[in-house]
Amino acid sequence: MLNIAAVCLVLTALLAYVNHRFVRLPTTIGVMAISLVLSILIVILDVTQVSHALRLYEETLVRSIDFSDVLMQGMLSLLLFAGALHVDLSELRALRWPVGLLALGGTLISTLMVGFGLWWVLPWVGVSLPLLYCLLFGALISPTDPIAVMGILKSAHAPKNLELVIAGESLFNDGVGVVLFALLLGMLASSTVPTTASALALLGREAGGGILFGLVLGYGTYRLLKSVDDYHVEVLLTIAAVTGGYALASHLHVSGPLAMVVTGLIIGNQGRRLAMSDTTRRYVDMFWELLDEILNAVLFVLIGMEFLLISLSGPLAAAAAVAIAVTLLARLLSVGLPVAVTGRRYGLPPGAWKVLTWGGLRGGISVALALSLPPGESRDTVLSLTYAVVIFSILVQGMTIGRVVRASR
Repeated sequence: MLNIAAVCLVLTALLAYVNHRFVRLPTTIGVMAISLVLSILIVILDVTQVSHALRLYEETLVRSIDFSDVLMQGMLSLLLFAGALHVDLSELRALRWPVGLLALGGTLISTLMVGFGLWWVLPWVGVSLPLLYCLLFGALISPTDPIAVMGILKSAHAPKNLELVIAGESLFNDGVGVVLFALLLGMLASSTVPTTASALALLGREAGGGILFGLVLGYGTYRLLKSVDDYHVEVLLTIAAVTGGYALASHLHVSGPLAMVVTGLIIGNQGRRLAMSDTTRRYVDMFWELLDEILNAVLFVLIGMEFLLISLSGPLAAAAAVAIAVTLLARLLSVGLPVAVTGRRYGLPPGAWKVLTWGGLRGGISVALALSLPPGESRDTVLSLTYAVVIFSILVQGMTIGRVVRASR
Protein backbone atom coordinates (compact mmCIF):
# COMPACT_ATOMS: atom_id res chain seq x y z
CA MET A 1 0.00 0.00 0.00
CA LEU A 2 2.86 2.39 0.83
CA ASN A 3 4.45 1.76 -2.60
CA ILE A 4 1.12 2.39 -4.36
CA ALA A 5 0.58 5.64 -2.43
CA ALA A 6 4.13 6.74 -3.23
CA VAL A 7 3.72 6.07 -6.97
CA CYS A 8 0.37 7.93 -7.06
CA LEU A 9 1.73 10.96 -5.21
CA VAL A 10 4.94 11.14 -7.27
CA LEU A 11 2.99 10.81 -10.52
CA THR A 12 0.46 13.43 -9.42
CA ALA A 13 3.22 15.86 -8.43
CA LEU A 14 5.00 15.42 -11.78
CA LEU A 15 1.79 15.85 -13.79
CA ALA A 16 0.83 18.92 -11.74
CA TYR A 17 4.28 20.36 -12.44
CA VAL A 18 4.00 19.68 -16.18
CA ASN A 19 0.52 21.21 -16.24
CA HIS A 20 1.57 24.32 -14.30
CA ARG A 21 4.76 24.83 -16.29
CA PHE A 22 3.65 23.99 -19.84
CA VAL A 23 -0.06 23.19 -20.26
CA ARG A 24 -1.50 25.82 -17.90
CA LEU A 25 -4.99 24.38 -17.53
CA PRO A 26 -6.89 24.44 -14.21
CA THR A 27 -5.18 21.81 -12.05
CA THR A 28 -8.05 19.30 -11.94
CA ILE A 29 -8.56 19.44 -15.71
CA GLY A 30 -4.87 19.55 -16.55
CA VAL A 31 -3.70 16.56 -14.49
CA MET A 32 -6.59 14.41 -15.69
CA ALA A 33 -6.04 15.39 -19.32
CA ILE A 34 -2.31 14.60 -19.17
CA SER A 35 -2.98 11.33 -17.31
CA LEU A 36 -5.57 10.37 -19.92
CA VAL A 37 -3.20 11.19 -22.79
CA LEU A 38 -0.48 9.08 -21.18
CA SER A 39 -2.89 6.15 -20.80
CA ILE A 40 -3.90 6.43 -24.46
CA LEU A 41 -0.25 6.60 -25.54
CA ILE A 42 0.51 3.47 -23.52
CA VAL A 43 -2.36 1.67 -25.26
CA ILE A 44 -1.04 2.78 -28.67
CA LEU A 45 2.50 1.67 -27.81
CA ASP A 46 1.14 -1.70 -26.69
CA VAL A 47 -0.90 -2.16 -29.89
CA THR A 48 2.15 -1.32 -32.01
CA GLN A 49 4.24 -3.84 -29.99
CA VAL A 50 6.59 -1.07 -28.83
CA SER A 51 6.13 -1.47 -25.08
CA HIS A 52 3.87 -4.14 -23.65
CA ALA A 53 5.66 -4.03 -20.28
CA LEU A 54 4.68 -0.39 -19.70
CA ARG A 55 0.99 -1.10 -20.21
CA LEU A 56 1.23 -4.21 -18.04
CA TYR A 57 2.81 -2.18 -15.23
CA GLU A 58 0.15 0.55 -15.34
CA GLU A 59 -2.68 -1.97 -15.52
CA THR A 60 -1.24 -3.83 -12.53
CA LEU A 61 -0.95 -0.57 -10.61
CA VAL A 62 -4.51 0.53 -11.47
CA ARG A 63 -6.00 -2.88 -10.63
CA SER A 64 -4.21 -2.87 -7.28
CA ILE A 65 -6.09 0.31 -6.31
CA ASP A 66 -9.68 -0.21 -5.20
CA PHE A 67 -10.84 3.12 -6.66
CA SER A 68 -14.36 2.77 -5.23
CA ASP A 69 -13.07 2.09 -1.73
CA VAL A 70 -10.33 4.74 -1.89
CA LEU A 71 -12.81 7.45 -2.86
CA MET A 72 -15.97 6.45 -1.00
CA GLN A 73 -14.25 5.41 2.24
CA GLY A 74 -11.14 7.58 2.08
CA MET A 75 -11.10 10.78 0.09
CA LEU A 76 -14.80 11.66 -0.07
CA SER A 77 -15.29 12.69 3.55
CA LEU A 78 -12.26 14.99 3.46
CA LEU A 79 -13.19 16.56 0.13
CA LEU A 80 -16.84 17.18 1.03
CA PHE A 81 -15.92 18.74 4.38
CA ALA A 82 -13.28 20.95 2.72
CA GLY A 83 -15.80 22.04 0.07
CA ALA A 84 -18.52 22.90 2.59
CA LEU A 85 -16.08 24.68 4.92
CA HIS A 86 -16.01 27.81 2.77
CA VAL A 87 -19.71 28.05 1.86
CA ASP A 88 -21.39 31.06 3.49
CA LEU A 89 -24.41 29.60 5.31
CA SER A 90 -26.20 32.94 5.64
CA GLU A 91 -26.08 33.44 1.86
CA LEU A 92 -26.95 29.79 1.19
CA ARG A 93 -29.97 30.05 3.51
CA ALA A 94 -31.50 32.67 1.22
CA LEU A 95 -31.27 30.16 -1.64
CA ARG A 96 -32.33 27.11 0.37
CA TRP A 97 -35.47 26.42 -1.69
CA PRO A 98 -33.86 26.27 -5.15
CA VAL A 99 -30.88 24.35 -3.75
CA GLY A 100 -33.10 21.85 -1.90
CA LEU A 101 -35.50 21.31 -4.78
CA LEU A 102 -32.70 20.89 -7.33
CA ALA A 103 -30.74 18.52 -5.08
CA LEU A 104 -33.73 16.30 -4.27
CA GLY A 105 -36.29 16.68 -7.06
CA GLY A 106 -33.77 17.35 -9.82
CA THR A 107 -31.70 14.27 -8.96
CA LEU A 108 -34.75 12.00 -8.77
CA ILE A 109 -36.26 13.27 -12.04
CA SER A 110 -32.91 13.09 -13.83
CA THR A 111 -32.36 9.50 -12.62
CA LEU A 112 -35.69 8.43 -14.13
CA MET A 113 -35.17 10.38 -17.35
CA VAL A 114 -31.65 9.03 -17.93
CA GLY A 115 -32.64 5.47 -16.97
CA PHE A 116 -35.73 5.18 -19.15
CA GLY A 117 -34.18 7.26 -21.92
CA LEU A 118 -31.17 4.95 -22.25
CA TRP A 119 -33.33 1.84 -21.99
CA TRP A 120 -35.34 3.12 -24.95
CA VAL A 121 -32.48 4.44 -27.12
CA LEU A 122 -29.57 2.01 -26.55
CA PRO A 123 -31.08 -0.86 -28.62
CA TRP A 124 -31.01 1.49 -31.63
CA VAL A 125 -27.17 1.47 -31.51
CA GLY A 126 -26.90 -2.27 -30.89
CA VAL A 127 -26.31 -2.21 -27.12
CA SER A 128 -28.58 -4.10 -24.74
CA LEU A 129 -28.77 -3.02 -21.10
CA PRO A 130 -31.48 -4.16 -18.63
CA LEU A 131 -33.80 -1.45 -17.31
CA LEU A 132 -32.52 -1.77 -13.75
CA TYR A 133 -28.93 -1.19 -14.88
CA CYS A 134 -30.10 1.82 -16.93
CA LEU A 135 -31.71 3.23 -13.78
CA LEU A 136 -28.55 2.49 -11.78
CA PHE A 137 -26.59 4.44 -14.38
CA GLY A 138 -29.12 7.26 -14.06
CA ALA A 139 -28.70 7.30 -10.27
CA LEU A 140 -24.88 7.37 -10.36
CA ILE A 141 -24.58 9.93 -13.18
CA SER A 142 -27.35 12.38 -12.21
CA PRO A 143 -25.71 13.93 -9.12
CA THR A 144 -23.13 16.54 -10.02
CA ASP A 145 -19.80 15.81 -8.40
CA PRO A 146 -19.03 18.50 -5.77
CA ILE A 147 -15.32 17.75 -6.07
CA ALA A 148 -15.32 18.44 -9.81
CA VAL A 149 -17.82 21.31 -9.67
CA MET A 150 -16.14 23.30 -6.91
CA GLY A 151 -12.70 22.78 -8.38
CA ILE A 152 -13.78 24.19 -11.75
CA LEU A 153 -15.95 26.98 -10.27
CA LYS A 154 -12.88 28.56 -8.67
CA SER A 155 -11.63 29.57 -12.10
CA ALA A 156 -14.99 30.28 -13.79
CA HIS A 157 -15.73 33.53 -11.87
CA ALA A 158 -19.50 33.00 -11.79
CA PRO A 159 -21.77 35.52 -10.00
CA LYS A 160 -21.81 34.84 -6.26
CA ASN A 161 -25.46 33.76 -5.95
CA LEU A 162 -25.18 31.50 -8.99
CA GLU A 163 -22.00 29.94 -7.62
CA LEU A 164 -23.79 29.30 -4.32
CA VAL A 165 -26.67 27.51 -6.06
CA ILE A 166 -24.31 25.32 -8.07
CA ALA A 167 -22.07 24.56 -5.09
CA GLY A 168 -24.98 23.96 -2.71
CA GLU A 169 -26.79 21.69 -5.16
CA SER A 170 -23.66 19.66 -5.88
CA LEU A 171 -22.88 19.22 -2.18
CA PHE A 172 -26.35 17.90 -1.33
CA ASN A 173 -27.41 16.01 -4.48
CA ASP A 174 -24.43 13.71 -4.01
CA GLY A 175 -25.99 12.25 -0.86
CA VAL A 176 -29.38 11.91 -2.57
CA GLY A 177 -27.82 10.12 -5.55
CA VAL A 178 -25.93 7.67 -3.33
CA VAL A 179 -29.17 6.81 -1.49
CA LEU A 180 -31.05 6.25 -4.78
CA PHE A 181 -28.17 4.11 -6.05
CA ALA A 182 -28.20 2.03 -2.86
CA LEU A 183 -31.96 1.52 -3.17
CA LEU A 184 -31.68 0.32 -6.79
CA LEU A 185 -28.64 -1.84 -5.98
CA GLY A 186 -30.67 -3.50 -3.23
CA MET A 187 -33.39 -4.25 -5.80
CA LEU A 188 -30.76 -5.82 -8.05
CA ALA A 189 -29.39 -7.99 -5.25
CA SER A 190 -32.77 -9.15 -3.91
CA SER A 191 -34.67 -9.23 -7.23
CA THR A 192 -37.63 -7.58 -5.47
CA VAL A 193 -39.20 -4.16 -5.91
CA PRO A 194 -39.45 -2.25 -2.61
CA THR A 195 -42.73 -0.66 -1.61
CA THR A 196 -43.11 3.10 -1.67
CA ALA A 197 -43.16 3.11 2.13
CA SER A 198 -39.90 1.15 2.42
CA ALA A 199 -38.20 3.33 -0.20
CA LEU A 200 -39.25 6.51 1.62
CA ALA A 201 -38.14 4.98 4.92
CA LEU A 202 -34.69 4.25 3.47
CA LEU A 203 -34.45 7.77 2.05
CA GLY A 204 -35.51 9.25 5.38
CA ARG A 205 -33.10 7.13 7.40
CA GLU A 206 -30.12 7.68 5.11
CA ALA A 207 -30.63 11.32 4.09
CA GLY A 208 -32.50 12.61 7.14
CA GLY A 209 -30.30 10.62 9.50
CA GLY A 210 -27.17 11.91 7.76
CA ILE A 211 -28.29 15.54 8.13
CA LEU A 212 -29.25 15.02 11.80
CA PHE A 213 -25.98 13.25 12.56
CA GLY A 214 -24.08 16.06 10.83
CA LEU A 215 -25.84 18.64 13.02
CA VAL A 216 -24.90 16.74 16.19
CA LEU A 217 -21.32 16.14 15.04
CA GLY A 218 -20.87 19.73 13.87
CA TYR A 219 -22.23 21.22 17.09
CA GLY A 220 -20.17 18.87 19.25
CA THR A 221 -17.00 19.76 17.34
CA TYR A 222 -17.87 23.46 17.58
CA ARG A 223 -18.13 23.20 21.38
CA LEU A 224 -14.76 21.47 21.56
CA LEU A 225 -13.15 24.11 19.35
CA LYS A 226 -14.61 26.91 21.45
CA SER A 227 -13.16 25.46 24.67
CA VAL A 228 -9.51 25.65 23.53
CA ASP A 229 -7.24 28.18 21.81
CA ASP A 230 -4.46 26.15 20.22
CA TYR A 231 -4.39 25.81 16.45
CA HIS A 232 -2.53 22.47 16.61
CA VAL A 233 -5.31 20.93 18.68
CA GLU A 234 -8.11 22.61 16.71
CA VAL A 235 -6.83 21.40 13.34
CA LEU A 236 -6.60 17.89 14.81
CA LEU A 237 -10.18 18.18 16.08
CA THR A 238 -11.47 18.99 12.58
CA ILE A 239 -9.58 16.00 11.15
CA ALA A 240 -10.99 13.75 13.87
CA ALA A 241 -14.53 15.02 13.25
CA VAL A 242 -14.29 14.19 9.55
CA THR A 243 -12.57 10.81 9.67
CA GLY A 244 -14.22 9.54 12.84
CA GLY A 245 -17.61 11.02 11.95
CA TYR A 246 -17.66 9.45 8.50
CA ALA A 247 -16.76 6.04 9.90
CA LEU A 248 -19.45 6.34 12.59
CA ALA A 249 -22.05 7.41 10.00
CA SER A 250 -21.32 4.22 8.07
CA HIS A 251 -21.88 2.12 11.21
CA LEU A 252 -25.12 4.00 11.95
CA HIS A 253 -26.30 3.41 8.34
CA VAL A 254 -26.87 7.10 7.67
CA SER A 255 -25.50 9.16 4.80
CA GLY A 256 -21.86 9.98 5.50
CA PRO A 257 -21.61 12.46 2.60
CA LEU A 258 -24.56 14.53 3.85
CA ALA A 259 -23.21 14.37 7.41
CA MET A 260 -19.85 15.75 6.24
CA VAL A 261 -21.50 18.58 4.29
CA VAL A 262 -23.58 19.66 7.30
CA THR A 263 -20.59 19.37 9.64
CA GLY A 264 -18.48 21.45 7.25
CA LEU A 265 -21.16 24.14 7.04
CA ILE A 266 -21.37 24.41 10.85
CA ILE A 267 -17.59 24.50 11.40
CA GLY A 268 -17.06 26.82 8.45
CA ASN A 269 -19.62 29.33 9.67
CA GLN A 270 -20.40 29.19 13.39
CA GLY A 271 -17.08 27.53 14.21
CA ARG A 272 -14.90 29.93 12.25
CA ARG A 273 -16.79 32.98 13.52
CA LEU A 274 -17.26 32.13 17.22
CA ALA A 275 -14.82 29.36 18.15
CA MET A 276 -11.54 30.24 16.42
CA SER A 277 -8.93 32.93 16.87
CA ASP A 278 -7.50 34.64 13.80
CA THR A 279 -4.41 32.41 14.02
CA THR A 280 -6.47 29.22 14.24
CA ARG A 281 -8.74 30.34 11.42
CA ARG A 282 -5.73 30.95 9.18
CA TYR A 283 -4.18 27.56 9.90
CA VAL A 284 -7.47 25.67 9.54
CA ASP A 285 -8.14 27.37 6.20
CA MET A 286 -4.62 26.73 4.91
CA PHE A 287 -4.64 23.08 5.99
CA TRP A 288 -8.00 22.22 4.39
CA GLU A 289 -7.34 24.23 1.23
CA LEU A 290 -4.01 22.47 0.71
CA LEU A 291 -5.46 19.03 1.48
CA ASP A 292 -8.36 19.74 -0.90
CA GLU A 293 -5.98 20.67 -3.73
CA ILE A 294 -3.73 17.62 -3.20
CA LEU A 295 -6.59 15.09 -2.99
CA ASN A 296 -8.34 16.64 -5.99
CA ALA A 297 -5.19 16.31 -8.06
CA VAL A 298 -4.63 12.68 -6.99
CA LEU A 299 -8.28 11.83 -7.68
CA PHE A 300 -8.26 13.18 -11.22
CA VAL A 301 -4.95 11.49 -12.03
CA LEU A 302 -6.52 8.19 -10.93
CA ILE A 303 -9.54 8.85 -13.16
CA GLY A 304 -7.22 9.31 -16.14
CA MET A 305 -5.28 6.15 -15.29
CA GLU A 306 -8.44 4.06 -14.85
CA PHE A 307 -9.20 4.63 -18.56
CA LEU A 308 -6.90 1.67 -19.29
CA LEU A 309 -9.53 -0.68 -17.86
CA ILE A 310 -12.20 0.42 -20.34
CA SER A 311 -12.81 -1.43 -23.59
CA LEU A 312 -14.70 0.50 -26.27
CA SER A 313 -16.15 -1.28 -29.31
CA GLY A 314 -18.02 0.43 -32.14
CA PRO A 315 -21.48 -0.04 -30.59
CA LEU A 316 -20.17 1.00 -27.16
CA ALA A 317 -18.67 4.17 -28.62
CA ALA A 318 -22.05 5.01 -30.15
CA ALA A 319 -23.74 4.17 -26.84
CA ALA A 320 -21.30 6.50 -25.06
CA ALA A 321 -22.29 9.36 -27.37
CA VAL A 322 -25.95 8.58 -26.68
CA ALA A 323 -25.31 8.53 -22.91
CA ILE A 324 -23.64 11.95 -23.06
CA ALA A 325 -26.57 13.41 -25.02
CA VAL A 326 -29.24 11.83 -22.80
CA THR A 327 -27.46 12.97 -19.61
CA LEU A 328 -27.21 16.56 -20.85
CA LEU A 329 -30.86 16.56 -21.97
CA ALA A 330 -31.98 15.21 -18.57
CA ARG A 331 -29.89 17.90 -16.85
CA LEU A 332 -31.50 20.57 -19.02
CA LEU A 333 -35.06 19.42 -18.29
CA SER A 334 -34.65 18.55 -14.59
CA VAL A 335 -32.49 21.53 -13.55
CA GLY A 336 -32.10 24.05 -16.38
CA LEU A 337 -35.83 24.39 -17.14
CA PRO A 338 -36.96 24.98 -13.51
CA VAL A 339 -34.22 27.58 -13.05
CA ALA A 340 -35.18 29.31 -16.31
CA VAL A 341 -38.76 29.60 -15.02
CA THR A 342 -38.09 30.58 -11.38
CA GLY A 343 -34.50 31.94 -11.38
CA ARG A 344 -35.46 35.64 -11.45
CA ARG A 345 -37.36 35.19 -8.17
CA TYR A 346 -34.06 34.35 -6.42
CA GLY A 347 -31.97 37.01 -8.13
CA LEU A 348 -30.22 34.66 -10.55
CA PRO A 349 -29.01 36.12 -13.88
CA PRO A 350 -31.12 35.41 -17.02
CA GLY A 351 -28.61 32.86 -18.33
CA ALA A 352 -28.33 30.94 -15.06
CA TRP A 353 -30.10 27.94 -16.58
CA LYS A 354 -27.32 27.61 -19.16
CA VAL A 355 -24.60 27.63 -16.50
CA LEU A 356 -26.45 25.11 -14.31
CA THR A 357 -27.03 22.81 -17.28
CA TRP A 358 -23.51 22.97 -18.70
CA GLY A 359 -21.87 23.23 -15.26
CA GLY A 360 -23.34 19.93 -14.07
CA LEU A 361 -19.97 18.19 -14.00
CA ARG A 362 -19.53 14.53 -13.14
CA GLY A 363 -16.42 13.04 -11.59
CA GLY A 364 -14.94 10.43 -9.32
CA ILE A 365 -18.09 9.65 -7.35
CA SER A 366 -19.86 8.41 -10.48
CA VAL A 367 -16.88 6.21 -11.39
CA ALA A 368 -16.63 4.84 -7.84
CA LEU A 369 -20.33 3.89 -7.80
CA ALA A 370 -20.05 2.23 -11.22
CA LEU A 371 -17.07 0.19 -10.03
CA SER A 372 -19.10 -1.01 -7.03
CA LEU A 373 -21.60 -2.85 -9.28
CA PRO A 374 -21.44 -6.67 -9.32
CA PRO A 375 -19.09 -8.04 -12.05
CA GLY A 376 -20.63 -8.89 -15.40
CA GLU A 377 -21.27 -7.65 -18.92
CA SER A 378 -23.89 -5.11 -17.80
CA ARG A 379 -21.48 -3.66 -15.25
CA ASP A 380 -18.78 -3.30 -17.91
CA THR A 381 -21.24 -1.45 -20.16
CA VAL A 382 -22.30 0.90 -17.35
CA LEU A 383 -18.64 1.54 -16.48
CA SER A 384 -17.78 2.43 -20.09
CA LEU A 385 -20.75 4.81 -20.34
CA THR A 386 -19.82 6.38 -17.00
CA TYR A 387 -16.23 7.05 -18.08
CA ALA A 388 -17.43 8.58 -21.34
CA VAL A 389 -19.76 11.01 -19.54
CA VAL A 390 -17.15 11.87 -16.87
CA ILE A 391 -14.36 12.51 -19.38
CA PHE A 392 -16.65 14.62 -21.59
CA SER A 393 -17.88 16.45 -18.51
CA ILE A 394 -14.47 17.38 -17.16
CA LEU A 395 -12.57 18.01 -20.39
CA VAL A 396 -15.27 19.57 -22.60
CA GLN A 397 -17.75 21.11 -20.17
CA GLY A 398 -15.09 22.01 -17.61
CA MET A 399 -12.88 23.77 -20.16
CA THR A 400 -15.77 25.79 -21.65
CA ILE A 401 -17.84 26.64 -18.55
CA GLY A 402 -16.03 29.97 -18.21
CA ARG A 403 -17.35 31.07 -21.62
CA VAL A 404 -20.87 29.98 -20.69
CA VAL A 405 -20.65 31.98 -17.44
CA ARG A 406 -19.52 35.10 -19.29
CA ALA A 407 -22.27 34.70 -21.89
CA SER A 408 -24.95 34.31 -19.20
CA ARG A 409 -24.39 37.71 -17.61
